[in-house]
Order: sequence, then structure tokens, then C-alpha cells
Amino acid sequence: MLGSKSTLTVARLVRDVAYIFIDNMALVKCAAFFMLGAALSYGVGLACTLTTLLVFGVYLVTGGWRFTWVVINTLPRDLRGLTVLLRTKFVIKDHLRSGTTIAKLFTKSANKYPNKACVLFEDEVWTFQEVEAYSNSIANYFYQAGFQKGDVVSIYMDNRPQYFCYWLGLSKIGVVSALINYNLRKQQLTHSIIAAESRAVIFGKEFTEDIKEAVHGNGKLKLYITGTNNIADPSITCLDPLLEKVSKFNPPAVPVKFSEKLFLVFTSGTTGLPKAAVITHTRFFYMSFAIQQMYRLSGKDTLYTSLPLYHTAGGILGVGQVVLGGTTLALRRKFSASKFWEDCVRYNCTASQYIGEICRYLLAQPHRNFDRQHKVRIMFGNGLRPQIWKEFQDRFGVQQMGEFYGATEGNCNTLNPDNTVGAVGFTTMIAPFLYPITLIRVDEQGEHMRDRNGVCIKAKPGERGELVGKIVKGDALREFDGYVNKTATSKKICASVFKKGDLGFLTGDVLIMDQFGYFYFQDRTGDTFRWRGENVSTMEVEAVVSNIVRLCDSVVYGVEVPGLEGRAGMVAIEDQNDNLDLHYLQTELQKALASYARPVFVRLLKTVATTGTFKLKKVELRQEGFDPNKVKDRLFYMNSKSGCYEPITPQVHTLKVKVKAVFQTCAKCKYLDSSARRNLALFCLP
Repeated sequence: MLGSKSTLTVARLVRDVAYIFIDNMALVKCAAFFMLGAALSYGVGLACTLTTLLVFGVYLVTGGWRFTWVVINTLPRDLRGLTVLLRTKFVIKDHLRSGTTIAKLFTKSANKYPNKACVLFEDEVWTFQEVEAYSNSIANYFYQAGFQKGDVVSIYMDNRPQYFCYWLGLSKIGVVSALINYNLRKQQLTHSIIAAESRAVIFGKEFTEDIKEAVHGNGKLKLYITGTNNIADPSITCLDPLLEKVSKFNPPAVPVKFSEKLFLVFTSGTTGLPKAAVITHTRFFYMSFAIQQMYRLSGKDTLYTSLPLYHTAGGILGVGQVVLGGTTLALRRKFSASKFWEDCVRYNCTASQYIGEICRYLLAQPHRNFDRQHKVRIMFGNGLRPQIWKEFQDRFGVQQMGEFYGATEGNCNTLNPDNTVGAVGFTTMIAPFLYPITLIRVDEQGEHMRDRNGVCIKAKPGERGELVGKIVKGDALREFDGYVNKTATSKKICASVFKKGDLGFLTGDVLIMDQFGYFYFQDRTGDTFRWRGENVSTMEVEAVVSNIVRLCDSVVYGVEVPGLEGRAGMVAIEDQNDNLDLHYLQTELQKALASYARPVFVRLLKTVATTGTFKLKKVELRQEGFDPNKVKDRLFYMNSKSGCYEPITPQVHTLKVKVKAVFQTCAKCKYLDSSARRNLALFCLP
């Protein structure tokens, strides 16, 4: 009889053998089919063709029909994706070898289409030749002013043709631009300028007072204003008249590599204030090139965008089509639902960009002749709700909706190439190693679940998981360029994702994948939520609220509002003595935060629950939401009509239930979430 130690050893051996067998099941099955084929061919003497058919038949009967069905349904899609992937890799390799830059690619387009319209803006028409000359004057001026390769200049202005001329011109002399969200004010704006390590700021005249307040006391920072020829402040230089005097010919040659920084894009994350994500020439190229190739955009197209140029969508994917393919850009200063299709008709647009909110706003508009008079064949963007996808196409006659998923700084960019409703992208199920992105399982706290070897567990089709991409050094499409802040960079990297010891980029987004490899967006993990098309950092808002309420504990989180994408901001504040001044809170929030970052709901608590390590608990608060029937604390909502926080009583919440049926049966109202619906009461939303 074996002793207890021997028995334990045998049990462990059996377990390890079983694990090896399970881990290599695919190899075991391949070996079994090979031996079956050998037996039929050499043992029985069957012909090779008949042997192959019999083995394939056994494969189908034993479960192989599932994979075969996937191959039949996805092979054309995957082949097209593989073609674009290989072409992108080949072109990037060629550009890296030849020393190409984004500026040189634009010059190539300008030489090809000198008199063709490059940017259409209001009543202005900028040709490619004019944009090239203007960007050259910018490069020459700043070169003569002593700016050198590697210096950073922040750009703070709204949409206008000059916007991308500035970063394009600066890039010609190796100067890196920092594209700053023009909604930022005070501390956020100051932080962004400092975080980018800016040497100067170029800003529109309408933001003069905001810049003065943000950079007050910083004597080393050079300030340049555009849009005016006269400014009383001697510390600010009027740029427009100076640019008219400098040469419009090519600036002095400054050696810049395709792998080096082009500009910085600020992105909200889970670590607080905005982070400066690095966009290299390579990253700008492959993100734009993939859109161009997959959606077949060319110099014959006119692309309409009202998205801000400080964002990846407008500033890279939109402008990138102008740079790479000579596409004409029809640019609007800010989005207007009533003018959208009218603009598309006016500028003869064939393509357009969107975010989910834009599509819903357009559906909420009254029917007009412009709805069908346009020539827009494709719209690409993200956030389009599956529930309105087909209705949107049917009403406006857009042939293809190019929904995509992409993290500004990440390596998990993917897109929907064939109009599959609701899908934000895909991965190949036939050969996933070709583009290694996957979903990994996370628990309720957002922690990654791992197997016995410490490797992340992949989510199966139908399971929720965080999207991650394998980081491969030396591969332009698989590298993670990170942020200016190295600590922020390290927090987005996960070890042992696909196998032991490898590295993966964490997107912070939870998706679901179907059997064919299509991805469907579900939610965001961590301390970031999305509202009105913008990412909101809860830690950033918490810091602002804490200062306003004199450092009382506060918790910020996103809550679902029925009928709307994303999550609305809600803040729970400790108010033991019932003396919080909500009017003061609202006034200060309006001063310090962009509109999309201001909490829509307020919950006043006697105490704020914390963990053993003093982290503020959010899961239960998020689950309880703003229902007064579940929450005994005092609840308030922002009434957009009065501009004040008002109580959420059971009666107000009951009104929501009564009005909900009305909105659900009204084809127009069910898409509204702006002032028309909020004026009734925020809780009247379906």
C-alpha cells in the first residue's frame, strides 16, 4: 500500500498530466485526425481523396462544424482585413526606411492637387497649395524665433482651417504640438499646459481671459494669439501679422524620423487629470491609413466633420484623409443638428464623421428635404446605438455606417468593415495570432482573472471581458507609445496576458465578442465613464468637488440614465450637519469643470464608506443610482431650465414612470436628451 506522501505525489502527477492534456487539446485532436488518416490510407488502403473526405467528415461530426461555419462566414472579411494589415505594415516599413514624415506626405498631396479644395469652412475655401504655404510660414516663423526640435507648443483654439496648419507647420521643424481641449478651464487647463512641458501656447482670441487665468505668473511661457491684429497685453504676441511677413517657401530641413513624436493628444484616464498621449508620425499614419483603406476613401471624396480637432476622431482620422489621400475636408466650427445635412448638401460631401450622440440628435430633427438630398455614402465614428442603427440608415439613406473602436494611445484599434449592426470591430477567429487582441475576464471589482499559471483568462464568445492588445516591440502596429507621464504609462500595461511573461495594453473597456469575432461595446472599467461623447475622470471631478466642499469626503461615479449612451455623473458628498450650499456647489462646478464633467446628480451622505485601505467605495453607490425608493439619503438633480440642483422626490421619480410611455411611443421624442426633454424634467427620459 502506498503511503500518504506517495499517494499525494501520484495524485499531483495525474493532475499535471490532465492539465497538459487539456492545455494541448488542439494538438491532441490534430494528432488523432492524423493517425486516423494514416490508418485509412495505409492500413485500409483508401485513396487519398476519399481518406481526406472521411477525416473531414469525422471532424465535422465531432464538433468541427462550428469552426467550419465560422470560416465560411468570416473568410472574406478576414482576407480583406489581412490585406489591409499587410499593406499597412509594408508601407510603414517603407516610410521608416525612407525618412518620410506626415508633413512630407501632405506636401506630396499638395503637389498632386495644388489648386484642389483642401478645407471648406463657412465661406472660405483653402486649397492644398494655400495650406502648404501657410504651414510653411508657421514653420519659418517659429524656426526664426528659436524653437528647436523636441520643443512643445500647446494649441488651444476651436475648429478652423488654421488649426491643423499650426501642428503641421510646427512638425516641419520637429516641434511637437499639444492639442488641448478648448473646454478645459483653470486647474485643468493649467495642468495640461504644464503636463505637456510646453514652451509656448497658441490660442484663439476668444480664449484670451482663460489663458491669462491659467498661466498667471508663468513668465517663461510664451503666448501667441491668433484671430486679431491688436492686443493691449505686451506679454502676448499677435501671430497673424507676423506670419504674413515670413517666407512661405519650405523651411530649413530638420531631420525628423517617422517613429518620432508628431503631437500630443490629451485623454481622460483613471488617474485623475488629463494625460498627454504621444502620437507619433507612425501612429497618425496607420490610424488614418486603416480608415482610408477599409472604407475606401480617396481624393474624390469630400469629408464632413464637426468633431473637435483636438480629438483623435477629428484631428487624426478626419484630417488624416486630407494628408494621405487628398480628400477635401468640409469643416464646421461646432456641431449643429439643424445644419448637418444642409452642410453636407452645400459642400457636396460624400463621407462624414459621427459620434453616437450626433446620430441621435439628427434623428430627433424634423424631416426636411436635406435628409435625402445629400450624397453621403458612408459615415464613420463610434457610439452608434444598435437600436437606432438601421432606422438612421433608412431615414437618411447612408449606405454604410463605419463603427470603430480605438484608444488614442493604444494598440487595440479595430473597426466594423461590413455594416454589422452594433459591432464596433472584429478579430479573426481563424488566425487570431495575426492581430493579437483579445478579451480577458475581469471580476466585479475590475481585477483580471488568471489561471493557475498566472496568465489572464480569455473571455469566451458571449462573455464580458476587458479588451487588451499584445505589445510587441519593434512592430509599429503593436507598440504602445504611452503618455508623457511614465507612471501613467505603466498603469496601462498588464503582464502575462497571452502567455507567461508577455505584455499587453489595457484599454479599460469591457466588450463582448460573438462566435464570428465581432466585438460589441458594453462598459468602461475603472474610474472613467463616458458622457456626451467625452471621457470623464472621476478622480479629477472628485478633486474639484473636494476643494469646493472644503475637503469633505466625496465620491464621483457614473450612473445609467435610461435611453442615453454612457453614464451621467453623480457625486455623493459627506454632509453630516446638513449645511452644504448646493447653489454654491453648482456655481463653482460651472467655473471649474467642462459641462460634460459636471455631476448631473448629487447625493448627500452622513458618512462615506471606505475600504480597509481608505479607498472610497463606489460599487454599491453606483448600483443604487438615483432612485429615492431605494436611497434614503437626500438626492438632487440638475434642472437645466432653472440651472439649479433640485430635490429628487418620490413624486418626481414617479413622474418619470408616467411620462416614459409617452416618450417611448413618440418617434421624435424618444431620441431627445437635450433641453427639450430636460425642461420637462430630467427624469422624464425613457
